[in-house]
Amino acid sequence: MRLLLDTHLLLWSAVEPELMPRRAQQLIDDPENKVLFSSASLWEVAIKQRRGRPDFNVNARVLRRNLLSSNYDELPVTGEHAVAVADLPLLHRDPFDRLLIAQCTVEGITLLTADAMVARYPAPVQRV
Repeated sequence: MRLLLDTHLLLWSAVEPELMPRRAQQLIDDPENKVLFSSASLWEVAIKQRRGRPDFNVNARVLRRNLLSSNYDELPVTGEHAVAVADLPLLHRDPFDRLLIAQCTVEGITLLTADAMVARYPAPVQRV
């Protein structure tokens, strides 16, 4: 199974592994699964880190390098992903989460999230 981690799971995985939900870690560690991260998550980290958000206190460039060295695959944002956001119901206003959901819908990837609001989308989303 291909799994896309939402931004908070990525941060927990890289910076605060003690916050990672056990089920998420089991899925990440399963050799049958391929774990991906979105370039949209890096964009979100870069913006929020620059704004001084304490929960985004990580350099996006270093985060990307560490994710790639941990054998995560990077999922670029395409025009198809961007326009697919328009098809989503307006359950959640966070543009980064909406883009991750659109990416998963277009690519047939499961989005892993700890966010109950994101999990409400009629999309391939699994709450952990």
